Amino acid sequence: MTHPTDGPEMVPADRFGPPQDDLQRLWTPHRLVYIGGQDKPADPTPESCPFCRIPAGDDEDGLVVARGADCYAVLNLYPYNSAHLMVLPYRHVSDYTDLTDAETHELAAMTQRAMRVVRAVYAPAGFNLGMNQGEVAGAGIAAHLHQHVVPRWPGDSNFLPVVARTKSLPELLADTRERLAAAWPTA
Repeated sequence: MTHPTDGPEMVPADRFGPPQDDLQRLWTPHRLVYIGGQDKPADPTPESCPFCRIPAGDDEDGLVVARGADCYAVLNLYPYNSAHLMVLPYRHVSDYTDLTDAETHELAAMTQRAMRVVRAVYAPAGFNLGMNQGEVAGAGIAAHLHQHVVPRWPGDSNFLPVVARTKSLPELLADTRERLAAAWPTA
């Protein structure tokens, strides 16, 4: 024990952390903000919606890959895989049936373009496409419709998500955004 004026007691580093075992740990503390809901909107209004704020900012900072007249493509901040994009309307709308004809058409066309660009840059073996309509259906931000475009490779669902609830991603989001934006056709 130390005297109060001697400062804190020095504790060996090996007294911290998990007990010794045969497991290696991949620490992903950046995921805690997602788990804790830190980046989720406080309410369903456009003023609280990150998908409404992103297009008003810089494409690089907002991870915007491409823009259309009615929709835009953005990287998922918490991706399932590298190059996980979302295609969404600029307009704050939650239900697929409430899209205008122009939004529906551009959402579909931009999803196709996203698949072509991701194929050209990353050569995935397949894709998962989907919209979670409503919080009960798994929408992280239910107030603003978004179409997920998730590239898939053989064996990409490995032990980490199953055992450790952790996803290993081999590339930084800024690098992914740069590669996809450079390959995105302008016409």
